Amino acid sequence: MGSRSTPAGESAEDYGSLLVLALLALIAGAGAGFIGAMFRLTLEQADRVRNLLIAWTHEEAFAGFLLVTVGVAVAVGLAAWLVRRFSPYASGSGIPQVEAALSGQLPPAPPHLILVKFLGGVLAIGSGLALGREGPSVQMGAVIAHIVGKLSGRGWPDRRTLLAAGAGAGLAVAFNAPIAGAIFVLEELVARFDTRIAIAALGASTTAILVARLFLGDAPDFQVATTAYAAAASWPLYIVLGALAGLSAAFYNRTLLAAISVADRLDRWPAELQAGVIGAAVGILAWFAPGLVGGGDDITQRILSGGAPLLLIPAAFLLRFGLGAVSYAAATPGGLFAPMLVLGAQLGLFFGALCRLAFPDLNIEPVAFAVVGMAAFFTGVVQAPLTGMVLVIEMTAAFTTLLPMIGACFAAMLVANLLHSSPIYESLRERVARRQRSGLVTRTADVRAENTR
Repeated sequence: MGSRSTPAGESAEDYGSLLVLALLALIAGAGAGFIGAMFRLTLEQADRVRNLLIAWTHEEAFAGFLLVTVGVAVAVGLAAWLVRRFSPYASGSGIPQVEAALSGQLPPAPPHLILVKFLGGVLAIGSGLALGREGPSVQMGAVIAHIVGKLSGRGWPDRRTLLAAGAGAGLAVAFNAPIAGAIFVLEELVARFDTRIAIAALGASTTAILVARLFLGDAPDFQVATTAYAAAASWPLYIVLGALAGLSAAFYNRTLLAAISVADRLDRWPAELQAGVIGAAVGILAWFAPGLVGGGDDITQRILSGGAPLLLIPAAFLLRFGLGAVSYAAATPGGLFAPMLVLGAQLGLFFGALCRLAFPDLNIEPVAFAVVGMAAFFTGVVQAPLTGMVLVIEMTAAFTTLLPMIGACFAAMLVANLLHSSPIYESLRERVARRQRSGLVTRTADVRAENTR
């Protein structure tokens, strides 16, 4: 019998292929959800251990100071050694590497990356580097999905689709934001709408969240008091906030890339030594200000709860601004999203507080500006506004901020582009491609061979 025709003009075989892809996406999402949840729980425990250790060592005076400084340096250096020795793909966020694999510039990362990314991420982020958990979660999810595709015997087009879907599932678990995970795939990773990719991304994010919530619960990542809808008269202020966020984001991107360039110029130093020096500096900061190091979720929550001292926010913003760039230059596993959200919240809260003083009749709620600032700063840096807005809304459940958030993200993206600031992951991906062309990462023939298997 011949293939049965379908209303869409596709064969039954096409439908069967799509069903298989959807099933594999569900399986890959479940795997990404489990490993992402374990990573989050391990990081939370590492943060607790770090804080307890710092509190205990304060009783030991100078000896305690040395213990924290050396301990962080060793942990960060060890994370860099794991990356250099076992999996160079695991360096940094991992999102640029995923994008390079999707575009054919790099082969998909090997399975052992999962262990390197997991352990290296716990060592680096748990020690206090200002890095986010989403980068490792995205890359580990992508590797798991590619393994599922390869074991099932799918060709490269379907393995590529699964790889993208697994990456989105990793983001969904990192921030308990399943819709943002699927949107991230379409807006950032593949930069187009594709029906098969959309189906796979939605399926993977669904099972990832279902599995992750068995371990993490279903509450939003940040608890925000309900805010009133912004008065129309205050909307221009949100536009101004967006413009400031775009300006700050452009400067942040350049600072981050400059820090990486400095590290590249110091290539005569072993990677472990460079990372150890950065770790020692972070350890010194952790000794004096333990609340300002790490991924930054606690900082963001304090800001959104209104518990951050207003006069200290500018200094904390500048410190975290530089700390994020320096931490990323250590070339250890760790992402950019969480540190960006800290900066956006700080910028938004401080600007909102100033606006409340200047315009008392508008009943301005600074916390609403903090929420909007998170999305606007993210948009200015990544230039993926839909992902940024949905991510922040899912993380905070602050739906009343959506309309002013749209205006602020518009302004942030406009200003960033007027300043010729490229999306950060585009810049990082180009850097990965340059290293590939110079032979430092892989050869084009390796990529072609992998994609034709």
